[in-house]
Amino acid sequence: MTRLSIFFNPASILVAIGFVCASVPGGCVEQKKTDAVKLAEPAGAATEARQFCANNLAIAGDARIAWQTSKLLELEVQIKQRLVDLEARKAQLAEWLQKHDEAMKKATDAVVAIYVHMKPDAAASQLAEMDDATAAAVIAKLPPRVAGPILNEMESPRAAHLTHGMLAPETAPDGKKS
Repeated sequence: MTRLSIFFNPASILVAIGFVCASVPGGCVEQKKTDAVKLAEPAGAATEARQFCANNLAIAGDARIAWQTSKLLELEVQIKQRLVDLEARKAQLAEWLQKHDEAMKKATDAVVAIYVHMKPDAAASQLAEMDDATAAAVIAKLPPRVAGPILNEMESPRAAHLTHGMLAPETAPDGKKS
């Protein structure tokens, strides 16, 4: 006779009890049988299976409740972690918005008016020397017909960096876009 090894956890107990109970005609519930349809079964097998189901019904219920409780606790931990992550993201976005607003205030209308009337190559060289936040703010306030030629005169990496600064928050320290 081969020896079967079963790992006893709540799920395997429930499956085993369900299998045994399902194999008994009528499950673990008494079923009326008609005289015409009787299955050939050993006399003691049905009563033993019913007795097994009745004896283990409470244990199986307790095991299922314990398993569900553990799953709910795991989900609660995951939800709490997700809330912490979302709060951190919210704080990061609020900080970026504050920096963006401060940078946009730096680019006053008078400064923008000066760049509107400059030649694109001169404006590009001036903006290339500025800090990123101020240069991005000035370019963002310029009309598109003026900003396009200025960005065209800049080196591609610098123009892309400034454009990115106008549109998206800074990259997170881990290198991922925040």
